[in-house]
Amino acid sequence: MNPRRIAAGIDFQRVRDDLHVRDAFGAEAQAEAERAAAAPRLPESDDTDIPLVTLDPPGSRDLDQAVHIAADGDGYLVSYAIADLAAFVEPGGALDAETRLRGQTMYCPDKRVGLHPDVLSEGAASLLPEQIRPAALWQLRLDAEGELIEASVRRTKVRSTAQLDYESAQRAFDDASAHPSLGLLAEVGPLRLKIAAERNAINLNLPEQVVEKGEHGWELGYRRQLPCELWNAEISLLTGMAASEMMLAAGVGILRTLPPASEDTLREVAQTARRLGIEWPDGAHVSEVLDGLDRGSARNVAFIEQSAQLLRGAGYLAFVDERPEAAVHAAIGSTYAHVTAPVRRLVDRFGTEVCLAHCAGQPVPAWVRDSLAELPEIMSKTSGLEGRLENAIISSLEALLLQDSVGTTFGATVVDRNKQSVTVVLDEPAVRARAEGLAELGAHVDVRVVKADPQLPELRLDVVGDADGH
Repeated sequence: MNPRRIAAGIDFQRVRDDLHVRDAFGAEAQAEAERAAAAPRLPESDDTDIPLVTLDPPGSRDLDQAVHIAADGDGYLVSYAIADLAAFVEPGGALDAETRLRGQTMYCPDKRVGLHPDVLSEGAASLLPEQIRPAALWQLRLDAEGELIEASVRRTKVRSTAQLDYESAQRAFDDASAHPSLGLLAEVGPLRLKIAAERNAINLNLPEQVVEKGEHGWELGYRRQLPCELWNAEISLLTGMAASEMMLAAGVGILRTLPPASEDTLREVAQTARRLGIEWPDGAHVSEVLDGLDRGSARNVAFIEQSAQLLRGAGYLAFVDERPEAAVHAAIGSTYAHVTAPVRRLVDRFGTEVCLAHCAGQPVPAWVRDSLAELPEIMSKTSGLEGRLENAIISSLEALLLQDSVGTTFGATVVDRNKQSVTVVLDEPAVRARAEGLAELGAHVDVRVVKADPQLPELRLDVVGDADGH
C-alpha cells in the first residue's frame, strides 16, 4: 500500500487570502530588516571555535539552532546556539511591530510565510554553515545519566560548520559514521527520553500528515519521526526546561503551560483502552501505556488519537515580579518555556532576553517586561490561524485527490467517533476525514465518497459497512 497520491491545481495563495494570512512585509519593516542584515550587532564574545552543526528537515534555510555535544568527565557538555534576533530587531520599530502581528512563521507547501523577512530568516539571522552569527549560546552540563547539573546562556558569536538533515543524519547514526559534533546525541538523546518517561511525559508520536512537492505534483502522505529527530527534540526540551527555571528564579518570564487532564478525561481514556483491548497494567501512568504501543497497529493508533484529549488547553503564562501558580506543562512533566526558535516564533525572542539578563546578573530590559503581558494573546491568535491554515490546505488537497472518486468506496480505520459520525483514516490515499455513520473505534470499515469539492473545501464520506463485508 502506498499512502501517497499526486494532485495538481490547488491554489494555496487563495487559501491564504481567504484566511487573511499576512504575506508581504511593509516597506518600512523590510527596510529595517535590510539595514540590520547589512550591519548586525555582533557581540565581543567569540565562540566560533566550537564546531557547531545544525540538524533540520532537508532544504531548510531558517535555521534557529546549532548544537555540539562533547564528553565532560563521565557526563556531557551540550553547547546549543540559538539565533539572536535581538541583534536585528529594534524594540519599538516597524519590524518589531510587524512581527507582533504575525506571531510565527506559517509553513505552506508552496512557500514559507515568515515571521521575519527572508533577508533575516533565511539570511543574516539564520545559523547557516560557515557564517559568523550573533547567538545566545546555552551550555548545559549533564551527568552520566543525562540529568542536568548546570545551565547558562550568554551572548556570543558562533559559526556552524555543517548543515545536516534528519534523513542523512539518521543513516549516519545507523552505520556509526555520525558527524563528530553530533555523535554523542545517540547517547544523550536516549538518556533524556528515559528521564522524560520517568517524569511521565506524554508524547503521542503519531505519523504526521504531510504535503510535499513531487515530480508530477503535490503528494499527500504520512511521515514518522526518525530517532534522531526525537533525540534532537529532547535537547530543545532540555533547554526550555532550564529556561523556565531561570525565569522562575528571576520572577519574570513567560512559560508554556498545559493543565493536568481532569479525572473525567483520564477515566474516558482508560475506558477507551479497555474497549480496544489495550493492556493497562495496574498503577501504570497513561504515558507508560502510550510509550509501549506499536504505532503500526490501527487499534493502537485509534487509542493514541483518543489520548490527544489529554493535551488540550495549552497556553502561555506571562508573569512579572512574582512566581506563578499552575506553571507546569503537564505533557512534559515540568515547567517549560519557548526559547529555541526565535527565527520562527515571536515569544522566544522575549524569553531568551529574560534568561540572558538573569545569567548576566542584570535587570530584564524594560521593553521585554513591558511586552510580556500581550504575548499570550498574540501567540494564541496566531497559533489558531496557523491551525486553520494547515487544516484548510490539507482539506483542499484531500478533496482534490478524491474529486474524481465520488461514489467510490475505500477501506479505512476508525480513529475517533461521536454520536453521529466517525473520523477515519483511509488505507490509501493519505486522507483523514469525518464520515457520517457509526462504527466501533479501531474498526476497519468501508466508506464511500459522497462529495469532494476542493474549492470550498468540502469532503463528505459515508460509512457503508465494515471492510470484512458485514
